[in-house]
Amino acid sequence: MKIAIVNDLTIAVTALRRVLQTVPEYQVIWVARDGAEAVAKCTQNTPDLILMDLLMPVMDGVEATRRIMQKTPCAIFIVTASTEQNVAKVYEAMGHGALDAIDTPVFDEQNNTQNKLLTKIASIRKLVKQSNSGVLSKSSTQPHRSERRNTLLTVPLIAIGSSTGGPKALATILSKSPAKINAAIVIIQHVDANFSTGFVDWLNQQTALPVRLAVPGERLEPGTILVAGTNDHLYLKPDLTLGYTKEPINYPYRPSVDVFFKSLAENYKRKGIAILLTGMGKDGAEGLNTLRQRGWHTIAQDKDSCVVYGMPKAAIELNAAVQILSPDKIAATLLQ
Repeated sequence: MKIAIVNDLTIAVTALRRVLQTVPEYQVIWVARDGAEAVAKCTQNTPDLILMDLLMPVMDGVEATRRIMQKTPCAIFIVTASTEQNVAKVYEAMGHGALDAIDTPVFDEQNNTQNKLLTKIASIRKLVKQSNSGVLSKSSTQPHRSERRNTLLTVPLIAIGSSTGGPKALATILSKSPAKINAAIVIIQHVDANFSTGFVDWLNQQTALPVRLAVPGERLEPGTILVAGTNDHLYLKPDLTLGYTKEPINYPYRPSVDVFFKSLAENYKRKGIAILLTGMGKDGAEGLNTLRQRGWHTIAQDKDSCVVYGMPKAAIELNAAVQILSPDKIAATLLQ
């Protein structure tokens, strides 16, 4: 795996090199000291993965991520001194296509921070490898089945799945939502559980609607945005309460859009709106198709507005989308 490091601090570059050297398959092909240098080097030699700092001279990691994803797209992983102190920039970078974020590793006796970094890189490597492979079988994405249909009155529902570049698209859509809406909204964004709370805080700054993490056992609530908040998969149970499941355990997309969408098709009596936004791979395509077959209004983000045209493309190829729209037009559609 070809890896590039973008960081202006020598001590950070040295630390990252030492961690990467512990895995023979990882090769550092170049180092850039600022974002502008990274953009230039990427055009000459595009790596499989970039470890991108946020705060750098000349050009920061957010702008570098935006330019690289436009010109020479590749996997970008934010590695910075403090993700907690720079949470706004973390989600801005993720909006432009960064996959995940972690604090720069420090060396300790337990090697905890190094191990976390390597675990994250291994997950990204698996994600990149499987992004063009087949999606899950139908049986594996339906962890809990029941022949009994719940007949409780259900609220209008808007279900949104997103991944790479998703935060930016979500901000565009949610920022145009009114302060009160007669629908429940559930978001499945591929984001590590360590950042789910920060992600919710960031989304609360983008919309007048209240945003919070989905809690096991609760029900969908009109006027509230719930966000999948663990590394397990959020799903809707037959009794219309929410839960989390580890299965399918080897699926690289966590939390899975497919798992949630298919649980809606299985258990939610009322037809709602399902939206699949920008993202790497194919997660959500089969689920969106299943919902369309059940009579839902399904929307896929259009190619021109996607940071990564993977998930929507897979859905469109399945004829899963009733409409293909930009985030601005999706927002306008929801307001109708």
